[in-house]
Amino acid sequence: MTDTTEESSIDLLHGRTIRAFLFDLDGVLTPTAEVHMHAWARLFTPYLEGRGVSPYVEQDYFDHIDGKPRFDGVRDLLASRGIELEPGTPDADPADDTVWGLGNRKNSVFSDTIAEEGVAAYPASLAFLKAVIDDGYEVAVVSSSKNAPPVLAAAGIADRFDVVVDGNVAASLGLPGKPAPDTYIHAADVLGLTVLECAVVEDAVSGVQAGARGAFGLVIGVDRGVGRKVLLDAGADIVVQELDELIDAVSKTETTSSIAENNKESK
Repeated sequence: MTDTTEESSIDLLHGRTIRAFLFDLDGVLTPTAEVHMHAWARLFTPYLEGRGVSPYVEQDYFDHIDGKPRFDGVRDLLASRGIELEPGTPDADPADDTVWGLGNRKNSVFSDTIAEEGVAAYPASLAFLKAVIDDGYEVAVVSSSKNAPPVLAAAGIADRFDVVVDGNVAASLGLPGKPAPDTYIHAADVLGLTVLECAVVEDAVSGVQAGARGAFGLVIGVDRGVGRKVLLDAGADIVVQELDELIDAVSKTETTSSIAENNKESK
């Protein structure tokens, strides 16, 4: 794997025909991953205790839930404790003891928290987003969450993204969630670009795996606690603590000016 010094960051971007950045939302653009983590803990701590199995711990979020569609996260967490439930239906009552029921219960907690507390985008991610837009790159959000539109609106960045592929879009099109690359591939298609022309920006192992499996031109990992080595092993080309570490790399890429000019001419 490639080292992630500032110099190697520039080398990674240099010479690649990247024309768009496809951003995960939770944990990449906004700290809603923390809200999700708290909501999952509030759901599973009493639930697993009531089942008499191993208690819920923070690592469970990273190992079984992070980056996945809600249904898959519930199913995989339960499977790690040897629990198998009926799937239920997407409109299941949150009180139902089914996979969808538990998922909807968690979503209610998350929605209440966002409404009460709001959410602010990471300053470093905002700076990087502004830099790539100013340099003429296309941008899109690709999120497993069905809450992506209200989160983007709450963070004040909804107007930055004409293309949002979230859990609702995936469900309507029958696209499998991450770590399958389909949602990212769909975003590239909507932008009219090939996967080699797009960079995937992710903080979750499943999202990084999606970018790697889709053979995207660049996979950027943002380490919010998963661990640099884990993200590199999952397929990230580079891992950073904050996205503004790559602003100079983007501006120093020789293709930046030509990409910006080409994009302007095509609009």
